[in-house]
Amino acid sequence: MKGIWLRMLRLALAAVVLPGIILAQPDPLVALKKAGILPEFAKVIQLATGFRFTEGPTADPAGNVYFSDIPANRIYFWSLDGTVILHRRDTGGANGLFLDPNGNLFVCEGGNRRVVQIEPNGTVRVLADRYQGKRLNSPNDLWVTPDGGIYFTDPRYGSREDLEQDGEHVYFIPPDRSAVIRVIDDMVRPNGIVGTPDGKTLFVADHGGGATYAYDIGPNGLLTNKRLFVRQGSDGMTLDSEGNVYLTGEAVTVYDPSGKKLGEIPVPERPTNVTFAGRGGRLLFITARTSIYAVATLVRGWQWKR
Repeated sequence: MKGIWLRMLRLALAAVVLPGIILAQPDPLVALKKAGILPEFAKVIQLATGFRFTEGPTADPAGNVYFSDIPANRIYFWSLDGTVILHRRDTGGANGLFLDPNGNLFVCEGGNRRVVQIEPNGTVRVLADRYQGKRLNSPNDLWVTPDGGIYFTDPRYGSREDLEQDGEHVYFIPPDRSAVIRVIDDMVRPNGIVGTPDGKTLFVADHGGGATYAYDIGPNGLLTNKRLFVRQGSDGMTLDSEGNVYLTGEAVTVYDPSGKKLGEIPVPERPTNVTFAGRGGRLLFITARTSIYAVATLVRGWQWKR
């Protein structure tokens, strides 16, 4: 991890040098530095490349990250020492991932059209593959509540010939795994999803509708009090411990809890998803097409909220 911080510092000090002249480069991160989100030396760095389409990052308690490569049908593991190893093959088009405190890895298998739980011993349990007897579209992203319930989005990108559902919706699996409940049915194409650490608020991005909404989470998992958060959709998304929301599109865009835009993090490739990682959760880990990137932060991920 020490090497990553040193590399960030060297990049932060870089400048274009001409004979007798040093031309400082414009800093696209200045707004987030002024907002106290990023340190002065922060720069986006590439951690690894050579993938096909990275997605679904989720961190373990130590700050290491699992992420998916959808068309390659693989899940990888990035460790704090900077290495990347193959964690799992033949993943059924794994997309969104979520690791719970017990080491269970929850996976949206878009190709297999199901949501599964992979236990630490490797056992795979299918949690959802149908709603009212009809196959799901292509589960995309998910978030696990503090008590073990699972919200997941079910859009469809690409061919639509074999769709059985009447639209693209959001579902909830209760902690007892007794049912699959449709909780949102009025979006164009839901995608990114994340909830607050207290389990009271859920954010869902309507990628197809160009907006992100917030909902109150009821005791039975049902959602109420839908309200517009921002007029921006998102692929993946995350929260920090201050309640700021990070959306992915042309860049990683950061909003405060009221929906005020704080700034953007440009990435060399269009970002697909984000999570906090690193020791203490102060490294923003970004999946972006063929690569994975990171930037140091002054805030922690929501997982590290105390």
